[in-house]
Amino acid sequence: MPIRFAATIGLVALVACGGPPPAPIETVTGPNPQLPAPRQTLLPTVDIAPARGWPEGRTPVAAPGLAVNAFYQGLDHPRWMHVLPNGDVLVAESNKQPSAPKGLRGLAERIVMGIAGAETPSADRISLLRDADGDGVAEGRTILIDDLTSPFGMALMGNHLFIANTDALVKVPFRPGQTRIESPPEIVARLRANAPNRHWTKGLIARDDRLYVSVGSNSDHAENSLEAEQNRAAIWEIDPATGSARIFGRGLRNPVGMDIEPATGALWTVVNERDELGDNLVPDYLTRVRRGDDYGWPWIYYGDNRDPRVDQAGAPSAAKRPDYALGAHVAPLGLSFADGARLGHGAGAYVGLHGSWNRKPPSGYSVVFVPFRAGQPNGQPRDILTGFLDVGGNALGRPVGVEVARDGALLVADDVGNTIWRVARR
Repeated sequence: MPIRFAATIGLVALVACGGPPPAPIETVTGPNPQLPAPRQTLLPTVDIAPARGWPEGRTPVAAPGLAVNAFYQGLDHPRWMHVLPNGDVLVAESNKQPSAPKGLRGLAERIVMGIAGAETPSADRISLLRDADGDGVAEGRTILIDDLTSPFGMALMGNHLFIANTDALVKVPFRPGQTRIESPPEIVARLRANAPNRHWTKGLIARDDRLYVSVGSNSDHAENSLEAEQNRAAIWEIDPATGSARIFGRGLRNPVGMDIEPATGALWTVVNERDELGDNLVPDYLTRVRRGDDYGWPWIYYGDNRDPRVDQAGAPSAAKRPDYALGAHVAPLGLSFADGARLGHGAGAYVGLHGSWNRKPPSGYSVVFVPFRAGQPNGQPRDILTGFLDVGGNALGRPVGVEVARDGALLVADDVGNTIWRVARR
């Protein structure tokens, strides 16, 4: 039996609570999920997979017709990637900044995250991986830039590399081919990172002449006050020339990965929804976001469902319904459309599911493909990379960012296995 959070929770006078088994997770995936009634308990279900790492010679399991190999190993909590036009791969080795836990709940969350391998010190750097001979394995790694502050999203625009630190969007002069940046980062726009900065990751994507930054909430359902959520749970549109910023879409509890759907040019994101309403609530989701969209957090979830824990004063009169449910508590982080991919799946999106900590049985811990037709999701998600949990329930790895390499392979950042995996056709 794996060591679970429940085994440690005596430190904070909590215990894991069970309940009736949930319906199959397929009931809360796809364009029309069947949402159960919310179920509140005195204590939440907690079932975290302890982080173990990969035994020598072992890898994740690729879907039939695909093969997986280590593109590069020995990184320090790799979370996000950015593929440059010359094929070099930038990797953000990063974690949250240290902070004191806030109250009993904060201490409990810290213990949970420690078991999950998410309490390691942040390397605060971006590394560059280069596969010069094209054999699918990077020959070496150089530190492109360090002394950052929990870097995550990256975007190349013109002659600058833009980096989304947890507290600011910054830029540095850069041209593909460089292996080291010596110039100090210049702040473009400040980003909300008020304590406890629960969702510290800041996604970043360029579209046309604008940058888009995803800023997650500071809590589960605004239990720390709405004031603590000012300028959070949103996607921001930023002018890289002036730093002027405005909210593009709001009411998104924790949007992380973003990408541009190639058929329509629309911005899509994956969102981690709220917890503690049951094993199948609330589904995390994949959705298109247009300027002015409001998805309802914290008052409303999945279109028109009111959160019974949240005072409805201030709620929007209507909330946008997400396009596609990925399943409850799967924790989607990575998102990359298949434009340029050579895996044989056609149009669609690859999504990295980091994995649940509060669902029995666990959900996520995989990379999936969501097929698209005419710019919209079409069909159930398909497993692309699995095997991140062993038979004892330990996490050998946890997928985060996913990116299509210049050769059409899929790269997957694994922050527990400290590896970038490469998935290609056999």
